[in-house]
Amino acid sequence: MKTLIAIGTLVSTLVVAPQAVAGEGGSCHFHGSKPATEAVVKDCAEQRRAALVKGGKLDASWGAAKQEAIELVDGKKGKEWKVRYTNPAAADKAKQTLFVFFAHNGNFIAANFTGQ
Repeated sequence: MKTLIAIGTLVSTLVVAPQAVAGEGGSCHFHGSKPATEAVVKDCAEQRRAALVKGGKLDASWGAAKQEAIELVDGKKGKEWKVRYTNPAAADKAKQTLFVFFAHNGNFIAANFTGQ
């Protein structure tokens, strides 16, 4: 009986576990405090921008926006990566620049048009 319960538990864990970690930006979730490289953050920013467009949070015109700059800045909780995109096709002129923020280790923090 114990063997049957153990096998059932193992099978359910293997079936459910991949679904628990799947999702947009799943490959850009990091543990620990090791700083992410600029290349990793650039890639994660591209994934996040695409996910925001796909999810309807950003207009489809942002799909073609290019990264303009990436820098390490002092944030509220320490160093943060700040990635800037511009989209001259944006209808609202005040929202032609998108900022995407990541923790120093590469985890997504926020995206906004204010840069703060």
